[in-house]
Amino acid sequence: MAIFRHRAAATPENTAVTSVEPKQNHHGNGGGHQLPRYNHNGHKVTKGIHPDGESGRKGIHPWQFSKICFRSSSTPSKFVNILWPFVPAAIAIHFARPGAYEWIFALNYVAIVPAANLIGFARQELARKLPNVFGVILETFLASIVEIVLFMVLIHNNNPSNNRLIPVIQAAIIGSILANLLLCLGFCFFVGGLRREKQEFGGAISEVGSGLVLVAGFGLSIPCAFSLAIARTGSPETLSGEALSNVILKISRATAVILLAAFLIYVWFQLRTHHSLLSDVLEQDVVKDEDRHHDLKKNKLTLTECVIALAIALACVSLHAVFLVQTIEHVVEKGHVSDMFLGLILVPLVEKLAEHLTAIDEAWDNQMNFALAHVLGATIQTALLNSSLVVIVAWGLGKSMDLNFQLFHVILLILAILVVGNFLRDGESNYLEGALCILVYLIIAVATYYYPNAQSATSQESAAAGSEGVAALARMMTE
Repeated sequence: MAIFRHRAAATPENTAVTSVEPKQNHHGNGGGHQLPRYNHNGHKVTKGIHPDGESGRKGIHPWQFSKICFRSSSTPSKFVNILWPFVPAAIAIHFARPGAYEWIFALNYVAIVPAANLIGFARQELARKLPNVFGVILETFLASIVEIVLFMVLIHNNNPSNNRLIPVIQAAIIGSILANLLLCLGFCFFVGGLRREKQEFGGAISEVGSGLVLVAGFGLSIPCAFSLAIARTGSPETLSGEALSNVILKISRATAVILLAAFLIYVWFQLRTHHSLLSDVLEQDVVKDEDRHHDLKKNKLTLTECVIALAIALACVSLHAVFLVQTIEHVVEKGHVSDMFLGLILVPLVEKLAEHLTAIDEAWDNQMNFALAHVLGATIQTALLNSSLVVIVAWGLGKSMDLNFQLFHVILLILAILVVGNFLRDGESNYLEGALCILVYLIIAVATYYYPNAQSATSQESAAAGSEGVAALARMMTE
């Protein structure tokens, strides 16, 4: 008679799942039917679902769905859900008071926050049902959905006659990278360092991530460097005016295609060739999770509920993004906020909130490898994928979206990458490094607030104005 032996995890820190060995046939070999597995909560594990993400339910249960979504993944996320009343209010004021641009902008800006938070929670619940590496990649991609939607709405609403929204998109690309590298990573270091002397993380994530960010920053800086170099030559053959703008546009489109290829190689690297290396590092963090036993006991969404939550949140984000973008020109023209501050600070803060809360919560629970994977992954996706997509989509729409960032953008980008790369070099972090990153971001925010709106100047005029600054920066970095 066949004998079945059940293997269960000994500690709550490990994946507590009761598995069953294959049933022996009459020859004593495996190959018969397999009894169902049960996870830490006694729920039968569905085939293809990771035990940690098994909910024990199927389909959708409205009351349970609402309770789990409101509870969210952490206390800060739960408090963010208090902002959900702003969602119907923002929709109502758009139709009831179409001329109240400041109110429409403010309410829709706030309304994006809980919708983005729901995306963050739903993707986290969905990622729990998948293997670690694939789950983190999917989480990072879904976290950037808000950013992609905003970029697409901005480029679609851009008026080719004045290209007023192009500077906002360019600033938002750089601002998103800065918010990830300085603000989010800074809070991860700071919050995690409050509970312990130092936190350690593996080189498999930090070295690959920081290296890719540096390469991405280099690629994004090429169009600006080309523009400045051409303006500096001053020869009669130098391109000028519209001719220079067309060349920079071609370079930007080629750069976008190349960066997109780099992102695909990066995904292949993570999912196929070096999957085991990254998986081992993340598995170590699973064991170190100080709050894991509490998370395992929480009720979870079903696969169907995850998809429904994502659909609801994406619909809300898209709607509010459209309403928000329609008011940007009116708000900027009245002098309430500059193009630079809007794109570099305000837009990235709202689009990256869910990702930031997730990463900070992981750092608090001593999961620095997961936090780094989310922060650096989101940074790489913005630099390689999202920036490329907006250029390529604009190309398809016949709009002149390029990567010729302002000198101020390029300097901030390169210096931020150098600062963070230096902090990641030793494989350790503490609250001092986190505080310094946050303070640097605050200095950038203050400087950006007083930065004037972009003027309608030719590419060569803008380049000439900044050529001396680039030369000074180059001398400083080589000395």
